[in-house]
Amino acid sequence: MEFSQKLIALRRREGLSQEQLADQLGVTRQSVSKWESGTAMPELVKLIALSEMFGVSVDYMVKDYMEEQERAAENSVDTARLKQKLDALASDYRGSWGPYCRYTSKTRILGLPLVSIRFGRDRHPSSNSLAVGVIAIGNFSVGVVSIGLISAGIFSLGMIAAGAVVLGMLSVGWAAAGISVAGVHAAGMAVSRLF
Repeated sequence: MEFSQKLIALRRREGLSQEQLADQLGVTRQSVSKWESGTAMPELVKLIALSEMFGVSVDYMVKDYMEEQERAAENSVDTARLKQKLDALASDYRGSWGPYCRYTSKTRILGLPLVSIRFGRDRHPSSNSLAVGVIAIGNFSVGVVSIGLISAGIFSLGMIAAGAVVLGMLSVGWAAAGISVAGVHAAGMAVSRLF
């Protein structure tokens, strides 16, 4: 329900005419008529007086009106923002030979993003497919916890993986497991023990 409809209902509930309401607020009857027709809104001081007179909150009086205004503003902003994002995605798509997914958290630890995710169809490390962060997931990944086709990190999982604790088809690390493995503590089909 809009402000104008609420004002009419509240005025009638109290048994007041437009002129009586206008007298109590110190405005003209024409002002009340404009408020009720929806062609004008009262100033804040009059809204407060109306809410006190009718025993309702100012929020109740104007909420639907405010939501409509906000929705209209949001829709115009959302449309522009969505168009901008779609244009960026389209240019990103054209920049590589296939679509990709990326996410970088705003939270940082020692200058590195907490989470970095990069997947793409690139066959070589690029900004589209190289994930660098505390937790890195991507085609190519470097991080404390690293998951990717080619990964390096303290805890690393990938087709080709290097790090302290490693699991991968080709693994190199202090504790490594996989098909072809090199490490101090190594387990796999083809094992090379270092030291």
